[in-house]
Amino acid sequence: MLDNPRPAVPIDESSVRYEGWRIVAVCFLLATFGWGLGFYGQSVYVAELQRAHGWSASLISSATTFFYLFGALLVVFVGETVNKYGPRLGLIAGTLAMSAAAVAIGAVREPWQLYLANAVLAFGWAGTSLAMITNTISLWFDHKRGMAISLALNGASFGGIVGVPLLVMLIGQVGFAGAMYTAAGAMLVLLVPVILLLVSSPPDIHGRNAAAKAKPQSSAQIRAWALRDVGFLTVTIAFALVLFAQVGFIVHLISFLDPVIGRERAAVAVAVLTAMAVVGRVLFSLVIDRLNQRLASALSFLCQAAALCVVINLHNDYVLIAACAVFGFSVGNLITLPSLIVQQEFDSTSFGVLISLNTAINQVTYAFGPGVVGALRDFSGGYALPFYLCIALEVMAAALIMVRGHTRRATSSA
Repeated sequence: MLDNPRPAVPIDESSVRYEGWRIVAVCFLLATFGWGLGFYGQSVYVAELQRAHGWSASLISSATTFFYLFGALLVVFVGETVNKYGPRLGLIAGTLAMSAAAVAIGAVREPWQLYLANAVLAFGWAGTSLAMITNTISLWFDHKRGMAISLALNGASFGGIVGVPLLVMLIGQVGFAGAMYTAAGAMLVLLVPVILLLVSSPPDIHGRNAAAKAKPQSSAQIRAWALRDVGFLTVTIAFALVLFAQVGFIVHLISFLDPVIGRERAAVAVAVLTAMAVVGRVLFSLVIDRLNQRLASALSFLCQAAALCVVINLHNDYVLIAACAVFGFSVGNLITLPSLIVQQEFDSTSFGVLISLNTAINQVTYAFGPGVVGALRDFSGGYALPFYLCIALEVMAAALIMVRGHTRRATSSA
């Protein structure tokens, strides 16, 4: 159980003095390192390990796939871990694991060590990414949860925009191992004191203790119920399909654009896509708690599908960059919306378990996105076929997300 949560009291979540906004700042910093080292950093590791050891891209990429799949298995249990040990211990454990992983990756000399390092990285990813952040923020926010999660997850984009270039610059100065050790040290020095100082016991904003005593239910029971519930399944499958398409498209974007508009403008297109993800997340955060979130999700999917259609068929430089901007506008929100739909449609006491399960299923699915897109590209001799598959998945997801079903509260089942 959470360590001595404070009694339920009226809380003004919109007040700038509310302590929950300090938690958002902590989660922003956590996401910066989590995505910088755990997600965007993967492209750096592939290049550096190939250069240093001459290993094949397939060997290194298979270790990355192992990281995503093993990480997804661990993510399932993040919600109950936070529930049992509290957010402070969870955040510190994630920070320590990610720092240890950075050191391990810098020290890799043999292929088996790469798999071991990625196993440690999976623990770090589980403790610093979406499931940990949404579970932590849910303990402080109810009415403003959408805004809080959106703002915190801007750290993910910051990790890609700022963190990766800094890592590359460090590699140039002190070498790959030295850069990874420095990144690990910086994470420990910055995050551990901040977590200890700012993260305390959360307020009991949902009356969790009373609800738990009245209707006890294990995490295994909640997961079993969720996997039979139409409302949960439509949310999870729809976002799994979209993230499969989204990650597959983004990973292959430069390879597609390079022969069409040149590497320089291809890089600009990717930068615009990433920047628009931040803009979209910030603007959306202002209204996200007042929207029909299933409808907002469906419209986001369809906008991405339309942008993909433009990318495939129109090869004007500025049109392609504009299409990437449209695609990017909803990229950030697609990792925020599932948690808001789960919050809105299911009991608050089951939120942690459900969003961890949702995140794990999504991660398993999108781990195969780049590989499938690449295989279809090789099979067909171009990107039209795989990108049209991505469009089809986006459209299917837009229809599926609108099927809500007759949702029962998970805590009411036996």
